[in-house]
Amino acid sequence: LAAAVGDGCEVLVDVVAYGPAHARQLVSLADRVGSAVVISSVSVYEDDKGRSFDTQGEPGGFPEFPVRTTEGQRTIAPGEDSYSTRKAGLERELLAAGDRLPTTLLRAGAIHGPHCQTPRELYFVKRNLDSRPRRLLPYGGMSRFHPANVHNIAELVRLAAAKPGSRALNAVDPDAPTVAEIAAAIDSVMGVETQSVLIDGPPPAPTVGDTPWSVPVPVVLDMSAAERELGYRPVVARYADRLPETVAWIERQLAGRDWREAYPRMFQTYGDLFDYAAEDAYLDSLGA
Repeated sequence: LAAAVGDGCEVLVDVVAYGPAHARQLVSLADRVGSAVVISSVSVYEDDKGRSFDTQGEPGGFPEFPVRTTEGQRTIAPGEDSYSTRKAGLERELLAAGDRLPTTLLRAGAIHGPHCQTPRELYFVKRNLDSRPRRLLPYGGMSRFHPANVHNIAELVRLAAAKPGSRALNAVDPDAPTVAEIAAAIDSVMGVETQSVLIDGPPPAPTVGDTPWSVPVPVVLDMSAAERELGYRPVVARYADRLPETVAWIERQLAGRDWREAYPRMFQTYGDLFDYAAEDAYLDSLGA
């Protein structure tokens, strides 16, 4: 990084910073960097009962945030145990640097757009390419995990670079569609019709209906702070507006390749997203 910065730069944008060590690396370059914009994550938040994304696998462990969660929501303790605790450590170190290295941290939601290495949209795109007539949606298809378009994140980066400061800001789209709405929007882009089979409650099995958006309660963030502090206005108003380019990118990546080859990090993160045999067995058990 020091070699890349060279004699110095006005703004350093870091999309891969991860943990206190990376934060200290950035701060060590403060004499050569005017300000920084660093990508963080909504996963740093915890609810008022101390639940976070790190506890979601425990009974009753999924966090319940206010709809339109603000940056004033408490965050988890920093540590080295998980993605979330390391992001929290990154934030704490950089915010502590203050004016020494003014840093805007962008707490991104479910990032979507071309070039994403773990595109959640793959879940429905591949099913449509495989001509699957039905899909299973837990929680009645009402799950909402706030998306963040890459073009909106880029606009936040641009504005933060022009107005340096030591701050953490949410980075999500204006709308937070349900998983059923996302699935329908992808169908529309691809010109297909797929039946949604709604499940009351959680996925019935680890590889049955567990979409990358499936959460038991909404995760929806507020963007007022970015609007107030940066004069931010989204360049992409609706999730569906730039969906065609995302779908086209995924289709090109999948062409002639196994999805695990095209998206190895997706497989590493989510496991087998396309266990059609298990899905069909469950559907048969419903008589669907």
